[in-house]
Amino acid sequence: MHMLIEPDSLGPEALYKLLTGVVVPRPIAWVTTLSPTGLVNLAPFSAFTFVSTSPPILGISVGRKAGVMKDTGNNILRTGEFVVHIPDTPLLDAVHQSSVEYPDDVSEVDLLALRTLSSTHVTPPRLAAAPVAMECRLHRSIAFGDTGSEFMVGEICAFHVRDNLLVDGKVDSMALRPICRLGGPNYALLGELVRMAPVSQSPKTLP
Repeated sequence: MHMLIEPDSLGPEALYKLLTGVVVPRPIAWVTTLSPTGLVNLAPFSAFTFVSTSPPILGISVGRKAGVMKDTGNNILRTGEFVVHIPDTPLLDAVHQSSVEYPDDVSEVDLLALRTLSSTHVTPPRLAAAPVAMECRLHRSIAFGDTGSEFMVGEICAFHVRDNLLVDGKVDSMALRPICRLGGPNYALLGELVRMAPVSQSPKTLP
């Protein structure tokens, strides 16, 4: 048996809870931006993916709260620059704490005592502890839906990858130990890895 749920019967908050519970697990983009006063803002986003490889482009969905754009979104739209980090397991508590809606004059980086390094091509700094950091310049921002969420797409102008992660040009997922987002205040860590044999389309297997 399955319960039938009509989207029109739910409000935005209920739909958010439903979608974030079924679209799992989600990768986390831990994003640094600069405020108008030069403070480093840090926030996690799990509506996150890459959208192109040539050029390398990724996107995050930045929502509004009570109709007001989040600090990260405002900073990206104003400066056109941001840095996306992939946090690993030791950073789980810091990632969770950075999800709090702090006042504009509070830097999550300072509050959590996270060390930063200068970026190569953009002004917002990158986090020294993150195993992967991607410097981005805003490509475009597209509004979706009735709540004012915007899908902010950035072209990657520099990758910073921890030395032990790349094997033959590929990232070793077990060495990366990424954090995944689930519904509510729940997260998942990388568990069992299932490696499948390459799929081949030989004449014998084709209809």
